[in-house]
Amino acid sequence: MNYFRSSVGSTPPVVKNLIILNVLFFLATYVSGRSFGLDLTSKLALFYPASDFFKPYQFITHMFMHGNLTHIFFNMFALWMFGRVLENVWGGRRFFTFYFITGLGAALLHTFVLYIEYSSLQNAVEAFVASPSPEAYSAFIDKFISRPNPRVYDFIVSWQSAPLSAEYAKSAISAVEEYYKEIINIPTVGASGAVFGVLLGFGMLFPNTQLMLLFPPIPIKAKYFVIFYGVLELFLAFSQPGSNIAHFAHLGGMLFGFLLIKYWNKSKKTFF
Repeated sequence: MNYFRSSVGSTPPVVKNLIILNVLFFLATYVSGRSFGLDLTSKLALFYPASDFFKPYQFITHMFMHGNLTHIFFNMFALWMFGRVLENVWGGRRFFTFYFITGLGAALLHTFVLYIEYSSLQNAVEAFVASPSPEAYSAFIDKFISRPNPRVYDFIVSWQSAPLSAEYAKSAISAVEEYYKEIINIPTVGASGAVFGVLLGFGMLFPNTQLMLLFPPIPIKAKYFVIFYGVLELFLAFSQPGSNIAHFAHLGGMLFGFLLIKYWNKSKKTFF
């Protein structure tokens, strides 16, 4: 196919500039932190809207931020590998639109899922603050904290010996409120949502193209590769809630990519 041959020796401008921007943001984050003590992550990563760090522009800027070298390498490699083919098929303007819509869609779905999770946590915090007790504190810890510090249980035992103590209640309320603030201040970074959208787009346009996996080194058709990743992300999203990986953002990128391609081709029988 001409699309593949034309992409082997060159990288089209939108993909190339996206990679350059991501690398520049990564370097700027590292240098500003090391040399000037400036934490760009607190400014440009995506925070939950209830966080004091949240700014609306973060829905865009978080797509250029990455946590470490491995994170940015695999995202940019996938963008280069699959994105250049899509840009050669669609052209720069349409690919640019696709990339950012899938990235924004990923962020929106991720934020919506966080809203569901954090609303439950917020309600539990408010209920505990309204009626603190050793039993309520123990129930809160068991429900929301997977690996609590053993000293927490020592605190609960001590509180049970003086359940009417205002000092114990004050300390527990402070700890619960601090935990809630810590959770909503966890940042989200990475181009993964948009990259998963690009992967979905490649699988839809070239479903029977053979891809070679690295581990294990076996060939697989693009459509099966995309389906496998989608099912895996769905499984991990529900089996590992609260993990450091935004699985619902990945699924959001794929979902919005699917819907956008369907919309673009609603009156056509082919994708290009």
